[in-house]
Parts: sequence; structure tokens; C-alpha cells
Amino acid sequence: MTQAKIATTSQDALDALLCDLMPPQGCWSDEQYLWLTDRTRRLVEFTDGHVEEQPTPTATHQAIIGFLYGLFDAYLKPLGGIVLFAALRMRVRKGKFREPDLLLLRARSDPRNRDRFWLGADLVVEVVSPDDPTRDLVTKRADYAEAGIPEYWIVDPRFETITVLTLAGGNIYVERGVFSRGDTATSPLLDGFSVDVTALFEYAKR
Repeated sequence: MTQAKIATTSQDALDALLCDLMPPQGCWSDEQYLWLTDRTRRLVEFTDGHVEEQPTPTATHQAIIGFLYGLFDAYLKPLGGIVLFAALRMRVRKGKFREPDLLLLRARSDPRNRDRFWLGADLVVEVVSPDDPTRDLVTKRADYAEAGIPEYWIVDPRFETITVLTLAGGNIYVERGVFSRGDTATSPLLDGFSVDVTALFEYAKR
């Protein structure tokens, strides 16, 4: 048997073994999800026993995140805060994990700031994915409200808008503003922080 044949057979056997070891959808535990995502570069989220692979970000998506990361980092660093980006896991609750495009805390010393995954955030940002806009506009809106995240920004490249949501009574988000070209998006949570929407989408243009 050639070395190439041995390698192929070994990989096939390994794949079969992993298939046998992995639980079926609906039966995953938190620790099994964490074990999986500790060992892959893919974006994977988790809800009540089900794992869901997320789409690979586009260049436009990455440009938007890079632009916003720079602004949030410049604002937070002097104040002792921190902003990070996917694929850092954030636990919404037991049985539910998300990987926001950006997530921040106003204080690095916040006990939610854990190394393996965060236990929450003060603000999260999602860029709407073209494959399933409902995921960011509806599903994750409910998820982050459930997690008690005070502020959620939705950046939508299709319409070149930033929607800023803040948490109201009963863990429900209300719109504080929908900002488009010519506007300056502001944060009720971060005093003095703003984003020039035109500059953001000009930077992200392909």
C-alpha cells in the first residue's frame, strides 16, 4: 500500500470515528459545543442542543468590522474598556452561545470578560449577512435582548444603514435611531462616541 493510500485511509477512518463520536443535532451540550469550537476556525453558534455554522464573511463585511473596530478601540482604550471581534464566543445563557461580529465592555475588569468565552457584553455589533438577513435583524435581536445586552448595533450594507437599539423594560429593544449616509450614528451608552456613516460605507466600497 502506498503512503498516499495509507494517508487517505487514515483520514477516512478518522472522519468516520469523529462522525460516530459527535452527537446528533438537538443533543449537543454546552461543553461539546465549546470542545468543537476550540478546535475549528469556522464560525459556529449554538442553541439548545443545535450547532449552526455561520457564513464566511465577505470582504465588505470585514472592511466594515475593521473600520468600526478602530473607532471603538480608540474610544474605549483610554477609558479602560475593551472591544473584540468574531470568533470570540459569548454565552447568552446556558444552552445558547453567539459569536458577535464585535462585542465590547466598558471595563476590562468586568467579570463577564473571560478568556474562553464572554458571559455578556455592554454593546454588540452585527453586520447583516446576505444569505439570511433575518438572522441579524430578528433572531439575534431577540438573542441579545435575552442576554440583557444594553445596546445592539445592526449594520446593513444593503441599505447602508446603522440601526442603534437600546434595551427597554422587559428585555425588549427599542430603536434609538436608523442612520444612513449623511448622518452621524451615536451611542446612548458611550458618551461622545459617533460614527460617520458616509465614511464607513465609502471605506467598505468594493
